[in-house]
Amino acid sequence: MLRIERQSKGTAIKLRLSGRVQADGLAELLAEIEKCTPPPSLDLEEVTLLDRESVRFLIRCESKGIQLVNCPLYVQEWIAREKEQSAG
Repeated sequence: MLRIERQSKGTAIKLRLSGRVQADGLAELLAEIEKCTPPPSLDLEEVTLLDRESVRFLIRCESKGIQLVNCPLYVQEWIAREKEQSAG
């Protein structure tokens, strides 16, 4: 299950994600992102599991200027591999 916690500091908004980020929760996450002006950062420190569609979603977020913070190493490596595969 995905939990999304919204944190604000001045005009900066951070969405802190915890639990499982999977395809069935991406619509909810996208809706939360779209409510934020300016675009939020996504804090991934407490994410325990992702699926491939979620990793691709995070890549699209990055391409739109959304910063991924506290991103676990295995997620960073998976993102890098997915980018390589899509470029190749």
